[in-house]
Amino acid sequence: MKPVVIFRHACCEGAGYLGTFLAQHAIPWCEVRIDKGEAVPVSVDDYSGIVLMGGPMSVNDDLPWIPPLLQLIQQAVQADVPLLGHCLGGQLISKALGGVVSKNPVKEIGWGDVQVADHTVARDWFGDLQGFNSFHWHGETFTVPEGATHVLSSAYCANQAYVMGKHIGLQCHIEMTPSMVKIWTEQWKSDIASAASSPAVQSADTMLAGVEADCEVLHRVADKVYSRWIQGLA
Repeated sequence: MKPVVIFRHACCEGAGYLGTFLAQHAIPWCEVRIDKGEAVPVSVDDYSGIVLMGGPMSVNDDLPWIPPLLQLIQQAVQADVPLLGHCLGGQLISKALGGVVSKNPVKEIGWGDVQVADHTVARDWFGDLQGFNSFHWHGETFTVPEGATHVLSSAYCANQAYVMGKHIGLQCHIEMTPSMVKIWTEQWKSDIASAASSPAVQSADTMLAGVEADCEVLHRVADKVYSRWIQGLA
């Protein structure tokens, strides 16, 4: 089986729980570390699936790796190679498919409930879940690209996820592990401080108070989504 390629855009935003999940299912994967200056592949031919992780930058920034990555995403859709986007990754897929990424009404940082849409496409990916407690760290939001179906929302961000065939783009982070939450609260504590007035931003102490149990619940959600996603791998 060809490997899944995971794009890392920041040193502390790697595969997380997804890496554990793929290993448990004996699915090979490799990493392109954009944060280390590694080049975006020119073709999807060597990969069974493409995953895009989060990052502190905007898809609207003038960064040299964004145009070739958008082209690779478009190529993946044309070749029916499954795409999975987390936060920035979901925004990149949206933009590549003609969507718009813009400022969210408020910054959303920390744990918060998301609601699962009540239709067959959402149930195909999330089972019988009506909602769950997810992790968030974003100030921007995407529009649902043409041809995709809206599947998740939250009180502070209407578009939390969309599905298009084998592809899924998420605004929230279902890949979190306790160590990742801890590292992020240390690495980006200035984000928390600068957005403290937002009703959707938690303190580091609040994010970490029940992090083991919160991540355990989140992993069960991720298991559903990732299990559905790997069905599309070649």
